[in-house]
Amino acid sequence: MKASDFDKEFDDGSEILANLDLSQAKRTKQTTKRVNVDFPEWMLDSLDREASRVGVTRQSIIKVWLAERIENLNHHNMKHD
Repeated sequence: MKASDFDKEFDDGSEILANLDLSQAKRTKQTTKRVNVDFPEWMLDSLDREASRVGVTRQSIIKVWLAERIENLNHHNMKHD
């Protein structure tokens, strides 16, 4: 995909996640801490389907979705402070 096409999709508010390779995405200067989380099978199945559709690992899709949710919560809380 050309950068100009990607920029247009982003500017138009289109879903661009599928166009990104998040398998190598890293946040700099942040330490990582390992946690264990138990998920029901139906949730893992859904996560795996979406991760496969986007072309990333299950762990990557979980991290991206959690980060988006946290950012939305932080943005929402800033509006009400």
